[in-house]
Amino acid sequence: MTIHYIKFSIAICFISWVVALLANALLIKTPVYRKLENLNFVRSHTVNTLLGMAVIKWIVTKTPFRYFNQSIKLKDKNADLMQIRAEMTKAEVSHLLGFLFVLCFVIYQGLTVSIGFGLIILVFNILMNLYPSLLQQDNKRRLDRSIKRRQKHRHKSLF
Repeated sequence: MTIHYIKFSIAICFISWVVALLANALLIKTPVYRKLENLNFVRSHTVNTLLGMAVIKWIVTKTPFRYFNQSIKLKDKNADLMQIRAEMTKAEVSHLLGFLFVLCFVIYQGLTVSIGFGLIILVFNILMNLYPSLLQQDNKRRLDRSIKRRQKHRHKSLF
């Protein structure tokens, strides 16, 4: 039965990505989305390290997951950082929406089937939706520092 629970958990997380992309497309034009652009659940680099973000980053960059969102890669030094930041925000919000979608399944299956089933779904949901969202937040913080440096450099070069 555990294998069935694992298969279901992985499937519902993949399905959540599609649902979240559609929900994000609807949400992106609303004022609510502007509030979501600067979410920061974990501000500390130390806490991110303790949460194992390096492992998630490795998985995203060294496995086939690296092919999923090509628009958030820095291809050269002249890349439009604001555009990349907007794509990162889209990915982050989509993963959060996917997390909330799957959380409904966690609660339902946990109450109707078994707590164990709900917990298995929750673990996969954290790994496949929450962690990628946290990774995007961390990446956006680093990107924001680069944007500030670039703006300072441009400002200095004007004088």
